[in-house]
Amino acid sequence: MFVNKYILSVLIASMVLIGSCGEETPPVPDAVFNPTAYDMVVPAHMPILEIPEDNPMTVEGVELGRMLFYDKKLHSNETHSCADCHLQSKSFTSDPTVLPHMNFGWYNNFLWNGKISGTLEDIMFFEVASFFATDLDKLNHDPLYPDLFFEAFGTKTITHELAAKALAQFERTLVCSNSKFDRVVYQNTEFFTDEELHGYELFFTEEGDCFHCHGGVLLTDNLFHNNGLDETFEDIGYAAITGKNTDMGRFKTPTLRNIELTAPYMHDGRYATLEDVVDFYSDGLKFSDTVDPLMKNVHQGGVRLTDQEKSDMVAFLKTLTDTAFIHNPLFSNPF
Repeated sequence: MFVNKYILSVLIASMVLIGSCGEETPPVPDAVFNPTAYDMVVPAHMPILEIPEDNPMTVEGVELGRMLFYDKKLHSNETHSCADCHLQSKSFTSDPTVLPHMNFGWYNNFLWNGKISGTLEDIMFFEVASFFATDLDKLNHDPLYPDLFFEAFGTKTITHELAAKALAQFERTLVCSNSKFDRVVYQNTEFFTDEELHGYELFFTEEGDCFHCHGGVLLTDNLFHNNGLDETFEDIGYAAITGKNTDMGRFKTPTLRNIELTAPYMHDGRYATLEDVVDFYSDGLKFSDTVDPLMKNVHQGGVRLTDQEKSDMVAFLKTLTDTAFIHNPLFSNPF
């Protein structure tokens, strides 16, 4: 009886096997490239943000850029990431002289000496291809990144150009625009204290003489100036790029947004505090042949502020701090 049941079981199993041999395994469908448009919301008081036609903002591209920004795999030796020098808690800068990464979408030149000009894609290409010397072979054989690049750009072949585009998309989202200054001046939802208001008035008039270089909503003219730091120059600044003697000692105007968080100050980090910076512009200017004509008070050493005016200026500068920016989870480490 047992033998009969065994034979019957074998026959049934054989029939099932024979039947299944005639069925083909359905093919795995090809991956579909269908990126999601990124809803880039820019506050009304900020300038229009131009997005390159060849690098539209997508959810997949922005998230890929964020991962690359925080991943040490981007570096040829995998020793550090972009985020190691650009700390969110310090407005994406760090000691001693790293320029902050914010509102980069509105810039057309980069680095203190203007070594790179053009678009965000251009500076990010420099970072990936030259500064970090990203090993594309490692990324192309990574278990994760080829699929993520396909989702963002429609190809699994990773190039420096595509990595730069992803980083540029993420960097464009780093908009700093929600300080007390914004809420008072542009949104009319708060008020300055008396000290802050006086500092504001000093800043935006000839009395304090800050607004020529740090005017407008971005608080930078995105140009290069010799602001009277030195009589002679160990670092010749913009002249190293242009080759012109008239550019000696000229450096990029940094934004003053989140200036409270980005010490030390100047291209060489020589000033430790905001008070030091205000003292310099008040009483420490030095003449040189290339000092900017905007530094009209250089022959008397500066704008000569009183102690109270200096204190009020610092109080105003602290209203430029956007705490929401440094705590935004969309900008933080995704790992």
